[in-house]
Amino acid sequence: MHAFSINPDATVAGLNFPASDVQSAIQEYLGSDAVDQAVYHPRAVLHIHGNGRNLGLPQNLAAWALASAWRGMSLYPLAGPIVVTGRTERGDVMALDGDLVQHTKAVAQTVRDTFSEWRARPPASNEAAVNELPAYAARDVASPRQ
Repeated sequence: MHAFSINPDATVAGLNFPASDVQSAIQEYLGSDAVDQAVYHPRAVLHIHGNGRNLGLPQNLAAWALASAWRGMSLYPLAGPIVVTGRTERGDVMALDGDLVQHTKAVAQTVRDTFSEWRARPPASNEAAVNELPAYAARDVASPRQ
């Protein structure tokens, strides 16, 4: 089954997991038996290291911005690599639909571009930065880049 990883450096990587045991493969990939499944979009699941923040894994601002855009509000911080899969109406894991793949890639690219711009022109404050990224992500989700 095809899935995607959003990494703390805002890169996205394609993953292929065996359809027979996706959950175990995701646990192995994330390096944790404690994997939280978060639903921020009705057709997607973010698989998050359950102890990532406590272990000091780096913040994942691209996954946070995507989840915030999908939910329509700023959420709590996410840490470590995040695996994104699709979700059936019954809640089973499946491959991510094409439009959600585009959301994932567009938001990650926007976060990378924004970080690059911030090196030359830092945001006025942390609050401004926290508001800026979800606003850009919401734009990408409303009309993803082609």
